[in-house]
Amino acid sequence: MKKINLAITGCLGRMGQQLVKSSKNAKNLRLVSVTENRIVNKKLFGLKPQLNSESAFKNANIIIDFTVPKCTLEILKIASKLNKRVVIGTTGFSKKEEKLIKKYSRKIPILKAGNMSLGINLLMYLTEIASKSLGNNFLSKVFEIHHKHKKDYPSGTALMLGKGIATGKNKDFYKLMGKKYLNKKTFPFSKKINFNSIRKGEIVGNHKVLFSSEKETITLNHEAFDRALYSEGAFTSAKWLMGKKPGLYSMQDVLNFK
Repeated sequence: MKKINLAITGCLGRMGQQLVKSSKNAKNLRLVSVTENRIVNKKLFGLKPQLNSESAFKNANIIIDFTVPKCTLEILKIASKLNKRVVIGTTGFSKKEEKLIKKYSRKIPILKAGNMSLGINLLMYLTEIASKSLGNNFLSKVFEIHHKHKKDYPSGTALMLGKGIATGKNKDFYKLMGKKYLNKKTFPFSKKINFNSIRKGEIVGNHKVLFSSEKETITLNHEAFDRALYSEGAFTSAKWLMGKKPGLYSMQDVLNFK
């Protein structure tokens, strides 16, 4: 297989650094460009970080983006002009920004995932099945813990799991979304989906989906210990996306869970 030229954005972020580090041992991938949204003078594995621009991405076949929503949309604008594929791991998009991503996907292949982990995407799949099977007799809520540096809440993964609950019930997620709590020891079930986010220490990621009736509670849980699992998922997604037509894809497409 011919090597795929890869560009990594947000190269000084926690995930960006992990991606750059892991890319050196990634099969059939060649890192050709790293970018940041500010001028950086030091090199990363022999590459000088560039600003997000046409010149930074011109030699790449695919861009892997773990930044913030504003940067992601700037990157998509450039990628669309250059006809480059994009894997998006950024989270925290508004409903309006989600619509813009969908618009760009009509021109270029985009894979967007709130989490690149195989385990989390299996959890998502199981969440949909559980929600569909349990129906309206069970209330549901989502709990997540991440490191103290993570700014957005609920996490993209938590929202993804919430969407899984809504999909299982065949309902609109945004109409079913409940309250968003931060650093609460406990939080209630309700007729809508409530979220509780904890930010502490250096925790990689812990997610729980809970379903409860008056008689029992069912818990689906995933805990991540090593950030490398996310880069492995991102690289698998990048390779998969190379053969696809314009459209908006997810990790469930990659893993054939649908």
